[in-house]
Amino acid sequence: MRFPFGKKNESAKIPFDPDTQYAVIRSSICTGEKVAGFVNKEDHRFTDVMLIRSPGDIDVFKEMYGLTDIKTEY
Repeated sequence: MRFPFGKKNESAKIPFDPDTQYAVIRSSICTGEKVAGFVNKEDHRFTDVMLIRSPGDIDVFKEMYGLTDIKTEY
């Protein structure tokens, strides 16, 4: 399994609470850059977790947080 930044570091993992947040991939319509993170359901504030450079990075993000489905926002 590949981890962001080249090594496994569970202490650096950003906390995720599915009751107050949802997972999302933000994709730029101009540059195509994608960032995975979480959106707060109350104030819609985005917390970025990792840059998505390949489809494998999405799988790593899902595995890190035990996710099955992630929506994409543009």
